[in-house]
Amino acid sequence: MAAAREVGVVALPAGAGAALRLLAAVIQARTVVEIGTGTGVSGLWLLGGMRADGVLTTIDAEQEHQRLARRAFAMAGHAPGRARIITGRALDVLPRLADGGYDLVFVDGPVSDYAACVVAARRLLRAGGLLVLNRMFGVNGRVVDPTARDPDTVALREIARQARDSEEWLPALLPSGEGLLCLMRR
Repeated sequence: MAAAREVGVVALPAGAGAALRLLAAVIQARTVVEIGTGTGVSGLWLLGGMRADGVLTTIDAEQEHQRLARRAFAMAGHAPGRARIITGRALDVLPRLADGGYDLVFVDGPVSDYAACVVAARRLLRAGGLLVLNRMFGVNGRVVDPTARDPDTVALREIARQARDSEEWLPALLPSGEGLLCLMRR
């Protein structure tokens, strides 16, 4: 958490992290994609719930964030092979990942990329896999404010609406942290 503050990253709150860890454990996740490495806080929660032989693939454009995450993983006792850290924009990296090869995809990158990440996750996840989108309440909970019309708020509302109406996903919104939208791939 201190490293996150130092580089201006908002770390995943403990309640949302615990929910993420539980979700990874419930589905016995072995292969996880994380979009938005940050300084490794959410990665640590994910690794804590994944199977012992699991591998976290984490993507971030900021090398400094990834350096701090690598250090956090090592300090927590995770072997280097447990995390595959990829530098780059998620939308450039995701097309190179295997179809149906993942149990869980966690999205905590730029909100402007969320819609494209949902499309990519549909391809990446196995049947029964989970997509978890962070910060679904928006900045200061703006998603529920009908007068809020900024692009990120409108995008989050649209993603939630599409998830609710989709036959490809089984959705649930968890009120942990800034809101976790969980979608199980049917």
